[in-house]
Amino acid sequence: MRLQQTLANSISCTGVGLHSGQPVTLTIRPASPDTGIVFVNRNGHAGASLAATVKHLVPTELCTAISGNGFQVKTIEHLLAALAGLNVDNVYVDVDAGEAPVMDGSSAPFVRLIRSAGLVSQNKRQPYLKMTRPLEVVDGSRRIRIEPSSTPRITYSIQYDHPLIHTQAYAYEYSADAFESEIAEARTFGFLEEVEALWARGLGRGGNLDNTVVLSKDGVLNESGLRFADEFVRHKVLDLIGDFSLLGVPFIGHLIADRSGHALHTKLVKQILDHPDCWVLLNADHGVAATEPLSALQTARSAPAVALQVAS
Repeated sequence: MRLQQTLANSISCTGVGLHSGQPVTLTIRPASPDTGIVFVNRNGHAGASLAATVKHLVPTELCTAISGNGFQVKTIEHLLAALAGLNVDNVYVDVDAGEAPVMDGSSAPFVRLIRSAGLVSQNKRQPYLKMTRPLEVVDGSRRIRIEPSSTPRITYSIQYDHPLIHTQAYAYEYSADAFESEIAEARTFGFLEEVEALWARGLGRGGNLDNTVVLSKDGVLNESGLRFADEFVRHKVLDLIGDFSLLGVPFIGHLIADRSGHALHTKLVKQILDHPDCWVLLNADHGVAATEPLSALQTARSAPAVALQVAS
């Protein structure tokens, strides 16, 4: 068992949106227990808030976006991954544009911001969704599955016809330290011909070699090279961690993804919430359904509070 956590202090950063190319200022602020991750619009409909839940998910290309209450925010997966990876449960995220800043294309800048702000424990237990039966989403050769497990785990495999990738696989055993050292630094990537096609369509306007690993036919264009030989699959793990935070509570199970992506990640989140017979909610305080995904869990077969052995 662990207590919920929030930031000790507010922290801000500035950058540009990966797809819009527009400048954005982002501020992460402490929030009370059971708030969850809530985005707050500081432009236009100032003060409107939007919980980072799958209920607010909207279809987009090449990123994860939520919309509602008069505004939309895109490309939130890297920030969500940093928050989930470091066990940050309750914060407000102020944004003054329609897209989170891409920073260096990874979660590492957000991790450094969170670490500099500090974390504090709160007076509520953190509930966990523990899988008791497997669920799977399949789309042709792409698939993602979650199975019962005693700990949170991810096994991800990708396959690309490129000499630097071919087939890569990564097995991730969840802990905040492992996220920070193994996953957070992995950057988003794209193939040169695809990047040029995005630019032609008015997308990826903020993308450059400072925030995206760009692959030519036989190598990478970035002078700094790769941060890991398998940086590509590690970034896919990062994306999955961010997307799965839209569940609203941490999960205990084994995620197995093969050539998956944002769309399949979030389809599995929806399938989990649609099948409460496949999981139990552990460590829930009475009346814990404060955020919207937790309200969707009210029909859960809640198990008695137990001391979970989940790495910090």
